[in-house]
Amino acid sequence: MINPIEHSRTKEASKKYKVEPYVIPADIYGIGNLAGRGGWTWYTGSASWYYKIGIEYILGLKIENEYIKIEPCIPKDWKEYQIQYRWKQSIYNINIKNPEGKNTGITSVKLNGKETENKIKLQENGIYNIEVVI
Repeated sequence: MINPIEHSRTKEASKKYKVEPYVIPADIYGIGNLAGRGGWTWYTGSASWYYKIGIEYILGLKIENEYIKIEPCIPKDWKEYQIQYRWKQSIYNINIKNPEGKNTGITSVKLNGKETENKIKLQENGIYNIEVVI
């Protein structure tokens, strides 16, 4: 499989692969004593894409034009997760709850306990608690 985590599921496979399981290598050696070893990992730029996919498209944290929006797409068995996001002097404590076992779709968003739309203007200073129910 292309997914690099597949090459490091066991200690033996990891010792053979010898590169980071969160970056896609440009090549995997196929001959001699290097067979199975990954190479040229950081040259592919895949780490930044993995980060973007994980943060924006799975956890759903999207920042655009100084607004924060949460649009998760998660496994149904994830009941809850938290994100702490810092912007300038502010801290955003984001709690995403999934009581119905859904993959996606926002039911409600609260900012400091008050219902709000899923597009929150970032503030330069303060502590903000966001609760999202999907």
